[in-house]
Amino acid sequence: MTTPVIEARGLRKAYKNKLALDNTTFDILSGRIVGLIGPNGAGKTTALKAILGLIPFDGELKVLGKDPRSQRDELMNDVCFIADVAVLPRWITVAQAIEFVAGVHPRFDAGKCRRFLEGTQLKPGLKVREMSKGMIVQLHLALVMAIDARLLVLDEPTLGLDILYRKQFYQRLLEDYFDEDKTILVTTHQVEEIEHILTDVMFIRDGKIALNTPMESLGERYTEVLVDAGKQDAARALQPIDERALPFGKTVMMFDGADRARLGALGETRTPGLADLFVATMKGTYA
Repeated sequence: MTTPVIEARGLRKAYKNKLALDNTTFDILSGRIVGLIGPNGAGKTTALKAILGLIPFDGELKVLGKDPRSQRDELMNDVCFIADVAVLPRWITVAQAIEFVAGVHPRFDAGKCRRFLEGTQLKPGLKVREMSKGMIVQLHLALVMAIDARLLVLDEPTLGLDILYRKQFYQRLLEDYFDEDKTILVTTHQVEEIEHILTDVMFIRDGKIALNTPMESLGERYTEVLVDAGKQDAARALQPIDERALPFGKTVMMFDGADRARLGALGETRTPGLADLFVATMKGTYA
């Protein structure tokens, strides 16, 4: 068994009267792309801050074998954290951005970054305020991909970008950065846009992990049924975890672990999308 990149056991963090992390327990293995998904206030950002050693907390946490509370300086040599790829200082030039990152991260390869920028319009003297949003994304991507970090943590990285640049960001991250020696942990509200790149997904609600599973297991466990007219009562007898109405009197129900053959007799079946599964899980009991 591979030693997990992140081992969390019984994490607890309270802010005044709110419990942001409530006995939160999970593992993240090396070479995985993990989506940490939850509604606002669910504990996503608190979990990331704990992993990065930015807040005190109770419980046990190892990140790359180190305790982020007492070994943060050593840990950050192997970690890269990005909160928002659309935000860079407007006054900074391409050359200055490269020089700055080279000065703060020991695993940044300035030459590699410049190679990523070859063939783009991002010349050394160009300032961020003179760039389009797409060019800013290109620069930020080049900076990120030139850091040889074992763990990349992304907190809503494409917030404020339009769909074209969001897709470009994730696709290039997948093609030019990710490999079996790197691990990516990402939080986002744009669930549908990262679904195709994830290897694992974790849903968090009220500081607890509501679902933690590899993506390939979703199709084995969960099934959506477009229930035929007149078969709604028979479908409900199999205890769906979610039900929603469609136009023209149609009904879609979602099932967890139900027999596929029995479900097939009730109507058209399919594997639910991650967004629909997220909504169902947030409404239902913990999975």
